[in-house]
Amino acid sequence: MSASNIIYVLLLIVLANIINNGVDAKHKVFHELQSKSKSLESVSPLHRTSYHFQPPRNWINGPMLYKGIYHLFYQYNPKGAVWGNIVWAHSVSKDLINWEALEPAIYPSKWFDINGTWSGSATNVPGKGPVILYTGITENHTQIQNYAIPQDLSDPYLKKWIKPDDNPIVQPNHGENGSAFRDPTTAWFNKQDGYWRILVGSKKNHRGVAYMYKSRNFKNWVKTKRPLHSKAKTGMWECPDFFPVSVTDKKNGLDTSYNGPNIKHVLKVSLDLTRYEYYTLGKYNTKKDRYIPDGKTPDGWDGLRFDYGNFYASKTFFDDMKKRRILWGWANESDTVEDDVLKGWAGVQLIPRTVLLDTSGKQLVFWPIEEIESLRGKNVQMNNQKMEMGQSFEVKGITPAQVDVDVTFNVGSLEKAETFDTSYTTKPLELCNKKGSNVSGGIGPFGLITLATSDLEEYTPVFFRVFKDVLTKKPKVLMCSDAKPSTLETDTGSDQKQMMYKPSFGGFVDVDLADGKISLRSLIDHSVVESFGAKGKTVITSRVYPTKAVGEKAHLFVFNNGSQPVTVESLNAWNMQKPQKMNQGAH
Repeated sequence: MSASNIIYVLLLIVLANIINNGVDAKHKVFHELQSKSKSLESVSPLHRTSYHFQPPRNWINGPMLYKGIYHLFYQYNPKGAVWGNIVWAHSVSKDLINWEALEPAIYPSKWFDINGTWSGSATNVPGKGPVILYTGITENHTQIQNYAIPQDLSDPYLKKWIKPDDNPIVQPNHGENGSAFRDPTTAWFNKQDGYWRILVGSKKNHRGVAYMYKSRNFKNWVKTKRPLHSKAKTGMWECPDFFPVSVTDKKNGLDTSYNGPNIKHVLKVSLDLTRYEYYTLGKYNTKKDRYIPDGKTPDGWDGLRFDYGNFYASKTFFDDMKKRRILWGWANESDTVEDDVLKGWAGVQLIPRTVLLDTSGKQLVFWPIEEIESLRGKNVQMNNQKMEMGQSFEVKGITPAQVDVDVTFNVGSLEKAETFDTSYTTKPLELCNKKGSNVSGGIGPFGLITLATSDLEEYTPVFFRVFKDVLTKKPKVLMCSDAKPSTLETDTGSDQKQMMYKPSFGGFVDVDLADGKISLRSLIDHSVVESFGAKGKTVITSRVYPTKAVGEKAHLFVFNNGSQPVTVESLNAWNMQKPQKMNQGAH
């Protein structure tokens, strides 16, 4: 899996087969379900998002910017709401908000992709134009890398694509694992030696690997002597993403090929074993073609993440019109495959996010693209609202099932913060499970209660809890999004019907709270809650399926269950309108 840059493609190949972390670590095909397509009239609107990207129906799982048009290519089953019959669907937009569907760009048709046209990326190559790189599945199910080119470069919509007969361009013939060899990245160009380079995700035994290939003409590719990077005991690396970020410029992103001064590089991988992603920051040695993480955070499962929730197979691209790097990720369903078939759709693209290096230099920060604010409607506010222990206040005058809410809390003194000592787990997810929104602490839990019934029979809390590190004496802030109380729906968990996935997600937030303030912004869209802590230092996405707190019956609250009072210093909430056009057209 992977995507692109100046041209960006996000093609996701995961499936909602629910187990430990939400999905099975295989591209499982549901033969008995994959062609059960529903008519548009019978597609269920319950839990369907309004301002997140979705096709009208069925199963989906990046944009390319060309001649002022954003292109999104995504994996799509035209015949059903499960994995199978996958084509490269194609939608276009001028603003990343309103989308028009075109005919599929790529579908299985030749020997080098007869069993699948899986994820890839695209690069705008000077003198050639856009070139898509993608993983094809052969008749014997070997994964190989192919390319496709536009039929007409003068067409800004790039409606037709050609797969030349001189494919493939990269094959697993030098010791690579042919069943785990996929998702070519956006290419980058090295001016010093005149070579283009790409990565292909793989594994060798239990070691995750990012193999590197280089080419002068973008057609004949040769593997480098060593991988760009690898890590033991991490399993298959899907959707590798590799790009630079500026250490000094805190407003603009960098082109993928940029390799000037004052930069760090980011290597992100999607872990097939866990269905989580992690990234490291480090230094890229262009002469030795090696990437060395800076060692400040774990290189492995416990490393930094773009999103600590339901988020996978993400990819960034560089928007050269607005000089920004944008991240686009995908969220699978957390209900069951049977539910997906019944409702007639599955999977959503999350709101695109800008990517910058934090001022600390230790992590990235993410924020929803500014275009999403064009959908804001009616606004309500709350200011200087003090909340004692056990108090909550409803945010009224809006439609909480479809809202953008941005709130700043002030916790005041940190004296009452709980001690964070060695007896606590260092894994935030486990800590959120142990200390939920109703478990009182010194400072917190406090935050938002989203998609709730008026009596809190159903609700999805997004909240903070402040600890004091026993060693550093500094605050340690935990952020959680808890789906456990999100729905009254129950299921049997039998072999015939899989369990709905209702996890508590969590991540630590690197803030010093010197002024006592911490912010939380949540984009709520019926079954999606995207939450940005401390201006995007920690992001958590949850998928939830309330039975009563739907549509006009949903409520939104601020709350405090800590013994120390917390003040809502400022709160702004906006009704979010539907885009004028959401992917209608050829589909």
